[in-house]
Amino acid sequence: MKTPVKKPRAAKSTAKASIRSETHPIELPEEMQKRVSRKAYELWQQRGHREGHALQEWLDAEAVLKEDTHETHE
Repeated sequence: MKTPVKKPRAAKSTAKASIRSETHPIELPEEMQKRVSRKAYELWQQRGHREGHALQEWLDAEAVLKEDTHETHE
């Protein structure tokens, strides 16, 4: 008679971690949120106050700040 094979614990914890990240996204520290918000507003102004593009401007602001941070650390 064969003994049932148990799944490794690492596989279970990885699955739980991915489920956790989907249901609870990582939040930015408050200061970083403020910086991204200011940059997104700046981009919104530069781009002619376009309505309906808030998410894209937020993502662009995050990218700009990450690039600036990366260049500073080089």
